[in-house]
Amino acid sequence: MRGRRIDDLFAADPERYEHYALRHNNLLLDFSRQLLDDEAQRELLALVDECNLGHRIADLFDGERVNNTENRAALHMALRADEDASFAVDDASVVDDVLAEREHCFAFAEAVRSGERTGYTGEAFTDIVNIGIGGSHLGPQLAVDALFNEDSPRCHFVSGAGGQQLLNTLSRIDAASTLFVVCSKTFTTQETMLNAGAAREWLQSELGPEAVGDHFAAVSVNSEAMDQFGIADDARFAIWNWVGGRYSLWSAIGLTAMIAIGADAFQEMLDGAQEMDRHFRGAAWADNLPVMLALIDLWNRNCLRMNSHAFLPYERRLQFFPEYLQQLEMESLGKSVQRDGKPVENATSPVVWGTHGSNAQHSYMQALHQGTLKVFVDFIGVAISPDDVEAYRNVALANMLAQAEALRSGRSLQEVGDSEIALHRVQPGNVPSSVILLKRVTPAALGSLVALYEHKVYVLSVLWDINPFDQWGVELGKTLANKYEALLNDEITSTEAAGIVAQIREWQDD
Repeated sequence: MRGRRIDDLFAADPERYEHYALRHNNLLLDFSRQLLDDEAQRELLALVDECNLGHRIADLFDGERVNNTENRAALHMALRADEDASFAVDDASVVDDVLAEREHCFAFAEAVRSGERTGYTGEAFTDIVNIGIGGSHLGPQLAVDALFNEDSPRCHFVSGAGGQQLLNTLSRIDAASTLFVVCSKTFTTQETMLNAGAAREWLQSELGPEAVGDHFAAVSVNSEAMDQFGIADDARFAIWNWVGGRYSLWSAIGLTAMIAIGADAFQEMLDGAQEMDRHFRGAAWADNLPVMLALIDLWNRNCLRMNSHAFLPYERRLQFFPEYLQQLEMESLGKSVQRDGKPVENATSPVVWGTHGSNAQHSYMQALHQGTLKVFVDFIGVAISPDDVEAYRNVALANMLAQAEALRSGRSLQEVGDSEIALHRVQPGNVPSSVILLKRVTPAALGSLVALYEHKVYVLSVLWDINPFDQWGVELGKTLANKYEALLNDEITSTEAAGIVAQIREWQDD
């Protein structure tokens, strides 16, 4: 297949779109522009059975300890369950706990939205500041930006450790009408607690120490630390160790999103994700969207040897989706050891990146069209934008489809014509891409879209036989950061970093 062209596949099968497109509810996957033929697809589908995917999916949903290096289940699907669902860990049902915590979150969110719950001085909350990092930041940010409406409080997201992000946010808000939501499972995450502590100091300076309990909520399992911080008892929300950070949007980690969009809309998002869960468990492999997305990725990564995967949403409300996917995919699939501890036999996660498509085509898309990158692309489009203005209605969609065609077909020397710069205008094309099309950006559609990629990641982890639920590389970085913080604070000495530490101190002492 490396010697063939996607255009030739279309020429050989004028109805290729009909054969290489899948639909589920209001979501379409068009993978006709992939460098993939029927024989390759049959072989890929056979690989699914060889890897015993059906059994591994059952293990996931049955609460087995699929996170084998941490001896945990990964049961984030239970977070979007209804009262009729059956999810258990170690033979103990988790559904009642999930529903109770969801009701607690929804009641709190609606009290904030309605003005029933107020700040220390009695003012309603007009601003919500989410303080978290990683999954405690990226998921809520995506949901709020995608589903925000004019009735929502203003939402701000603080995740960096430099301090300026928080200072910029504090300069735009009024302490009396601001609620801070601190998201940290352990309540010890360095960046999160630095920002939370600074926010508390600012609030105390504005309103006094007694105001803290009225202006902070927290998602954590660390009751003692929340006591010390001053979190009110009814503003504490639980999370469980079988929920990984990058899979936690559906839990109390989504509290800021619940406040922003309302409990009903958040429930619709859960329902959309649950519907994708049912599709994933029940659809035949050839009709199964997460499975086919995973097989396309494996084909491009392992067979066509591509190491870069770009995500280009042509809808402003999905502008944070590539950043969300970076963590979901690279933290889950960036592994070089199989589940049994042996080295992997194939390349695993490609580099995942992307931005809003309209901006991309005026910046780095040049490298995709005429550069030397080996890249494959997921375009994400929306048929009916919530911001529809007649003059703009089809502009983004037209540009998305044009970019997909340009990547597929390119432009030959014959088409360019004879000139001194002819070779500079040639575009080789044959860049594979898929189009994921939503009817609208609704809460249910966003839930389905996120769950689609969650399950795609799990399928790839089965095909590569790796654990997608740990992140030991992240843990190493955290440990080393503590050492270097001590170095920079002159608490310990080290010859290996003496040079750069000396330079940092020199500039800090100027």
